Amino acid sequence: MDVEALKRAASARALDFVLPGMRLGLGTGSTARHFVDLLGERVAAGLDIIAVPTSEATRSQAERLGIKLTTLEETPALDLTVDGADEVAPDLTLIKGGGGALLREKIVATASARMIVIVDESKYVPVLGHFPLPIEIAPFGAAATHRAVDAAIAAAGCSGPASLRQGKDEQTFVTDGGHWILDAHLRVIPDPRELATRLSAIPGVMEHGLFIGNAQTVILAAADGVRLIGRR
Repeated sequence: MDVEALKRAASARALDFVLPGMRLGLGTGSTARHFVDLLGERVAAGLDIIAVPTSEATRSQAERLGIKLTTLEETPALDLTVDGADEVAPDLTLIKGGGGALLREKIVATASARMIVIVDESKYVPVLGHFPLPIEIAPFGAAATHRAVDAAIAAAGCSGPASLRQGKDEQTFVTDGGHWILDAHLRVIPDPRELATRLSAIPGVMEHGLFIGNAQTVILAAADGVRLIGRR
């Protein structure tokens, strides 16, 4: 199976956890797009759910598919969020934010009673860090924030540069919330919890892509089948 087929297989398995009347969080990214597509088919067949999207891209996709949407202001407690990840460690600590929606993704995940992460086998790693860690920052004082981020990375025992993400036409990438993203190329994160604590303490850091304790279940699609991994 190719990677897109594996993503779709994981997404199809996640649908088994969606029940009528649920309030769902809809993730962002290439794997989450498959889930939203499949969810749209179920909705068209009569499934009654309501959902909060984590990005404008997901909002547009869900609207096209006829999925009923709400906001966290209207529906502050969700039953389930289904989202992808850029890396998953064996303890279900995640790196997310490759698609630039990490702040909204973490807010929605935290508002949910359960988070299911859908990935293909390439995203399951022994140690986090090979995928660049996204760190969402305020544009105001960005140079000072960047300097503080570099110091926090070093203090947490990591090495590697953090660079400002570029979007189309070599312009600075801007999130849906109007922020910028630093991508930290760390290779290995020996203690994700320590790094997360240090980054969260920096004024100007809006959020970081380390998701610790959010995911209860990972649905992992591999060439030999789909399996569920629960957090110990």
